[in-house]
Amino acid sequence: MKSFISTYRAATTVLLLAGIAGLATSCKDYLDVEPLTLTTTAATFSTVSGATSAVLGAYDPLSGDNTYGTRLSMYFPYDTDEMISSSGTFDTGRRGIARYKAFANNTEVINPWNNLYQGVERANICIENIPQMELYTKGTSADTAALHRLYGEALTLRAQYYYELIRNWGDVPAQFTPSKSGQDFNLPNADRNVTLTKLIDDLYQAEKLVPYRSAAGLVNERITKGAVKALRARLALQRGGYSLHGTTMTRASDYLDYYKIARQECLDLMSKRTEHTLNPSFSDLWRGVNEQRHDVANEILFEVGMTGSTATGDSKLGYYNGPRLNASTIYGSTQGAVTVVPTYFYAFDSTDVRRDITVAPYQIPSNNNQAGVALNTIYDGKFRRDWHIPPLPGTNNYLGYNWPIIRFADVLLMYAEADNELNGPTTAAVAALKEVRTRGFGGNATRAAVGLNTSTKADLFNAIVNERLLEFGSEGIRKYDLLRWNLLGQKLADTKASLNLMRTGAAPYQNVPLYQYYKVVNGMVQWTRSFYKPSPTNTTAPSGTTRVNWRQSIDATYVANLQPNGTSVTLGTTTVTSIGSGLAAEFVAGQGRELLPIPQTTLDTDPALKQNSGY
Repeated sequence: MKSFISTYRAATTVLLLAGIAGLATSCKDYLDVEPLTLTTTAATFSTVSGATSAVLGAYDPLSGDNTYGTRLSMYFPYDTDEMISSSGTFDTGRRGIARYKAFANNTEVINPWNNLYQGVERANICIENIPQMELYTKGTSADTAALHRLYGEALTLRAQYYYELIRNWGDVPAQFTPSKSGQDFNLPNADRNVTLTKLIDDLYQAEKLVPYRSAAGLVNERITKGAVKALRARLALQRGGYSLHGTTMTRASDYLDYYKIARQECLDLMSKRTEHTLNPSFSDLWRGVNEQRHDVANEILFEVGMTGSTATGDSKLGYYNGPRLNASTIYGSTQGAVTVVPTYFYAFDSTDVRRDITVAPYQIPSNNNQAGVALNTIYDGKFRRDWHIPPLPGTNNYLGYNWPIIRFADVLLMYAEADNELNGPTTAAVAALKEVRTRGFGGNATRAAVGLNTSTKADLFNAIVNERLLEFGSEGIRKYDLLRWNLLGQKLADTKASLNLMRTGAAPYQNVPLYQYYKVVNGMVQWTRSFYKPSPTNTTAPSGTTRVNWRQSIDATYVANLQPNGTSVTLGTTTVTSIGSGLAAEFVAGQGRELLPIPQTTLDTDPALKQNSGY
């Protein structure tokens, strides 16, 4: 869809780089990158245009099915206490990832790993060669500025690729120079904290090299200073957080140093509101993503550009996730494979406008009219095919939706978190939290303050944990937040316990109705009763309405299937043997499944590399 990515794909005739061809076979699975032309490295890096094409080539692995087009955005981040991906018993594909029982020979694990390392290799080539160009120091002012900027972009891209590798696989091989024929390709697991420290230092250099958005004259598919600073804050919180070592979650003793970095980077951005700020309307922000129009507030600091309707360059956002569509002659078809955890729906206040953007309790069958769904099958809603402008009938899987890497709302909440960790519940930290929360309530600060407790450091931290849950649903953030806070196991266990309370109608779910009723008005579902009021005694659907199971769909089988496959679960007088098809069904604390397995194809060719615990 976008001009920046389209420009790159039109320029691939000068892409990358004969110098990366001579890689040893022991590393080919995750470092090998095939040269696309006979262009030599020296020729490519002799001009600004050649260097630009090389850096644009380093952006390219961000897009497509194996990275943020599908796997990194919709397979890897779930299951959590917000979303369930592709419900069903674990398998050797995406369900194994979602249920926390992945396998080292799973191609859904192998291919993203390979693509991320391809991105690292391309970035490494640019990082090595651009500063050696004569034009880098002796060119015109325009040339040197352009090359410094490109160098900063390449440093940032490498940091993003490694960040994704680390948060999914932990201690991964780390190479910071291009691969060369004859080198030792037996790369060991590198200490993730050492790697992150190096990347955080790189980003400090990069933010001095790239301009702010206003000077760049670009939309947010290309890295600018705001994106670098926000990503540096994110990596600093990752470095300062907990991480899995063996089967134990630990954090480094110097973690507060990294909270200081995150706080300062966010503070810098918060003082530059003409560059990036909150869109005052949460609805407009996400409608704009679906309508593929630029957000004038520039809340999205960096997004992955998708285009071309191909597996290598586009995304299945709005097709794999979003409301299920079944052969609609107006909107086409979707899988609707990401569903909302029922308790997540009720984590929102009834007046929180984010709920009806993040959650979509409807589907669209072939008659083109919405139809209500049960509580156990509601869909995520930030990416919807039926919001695409113009409508896209047919079966095309690729809708051109960009993937937002980081938003200004994250900057505010990262600041609140870092400042609270360093200084306790300061006025500034609370104000940053309230700015995001108030937007979520349509600007109603009074309503947003109801039930908000920020009295102590622990209270404010808990408020931030909850606010990030509500703000970033289905944006691929929650799982990694919970991991760095060492809360994943606890939140999964709490959610499963809450689902059983919902099943029985116990507090706090005593007012959740067993059934809901809707009618269709102008093709759209109109619910006729409150989601927060018990069903009437007479459960017959009133004339002109349709009844759907709401809380009734959260039954003994649903709750039993939250446990590992084969577990016998007794609920009241009912005993059910789980098939392990539900939320994080195979997650067991202490087994080390918070990380993915390192691909077997890589282990087979790299004897210095060790598999993660639990696999």
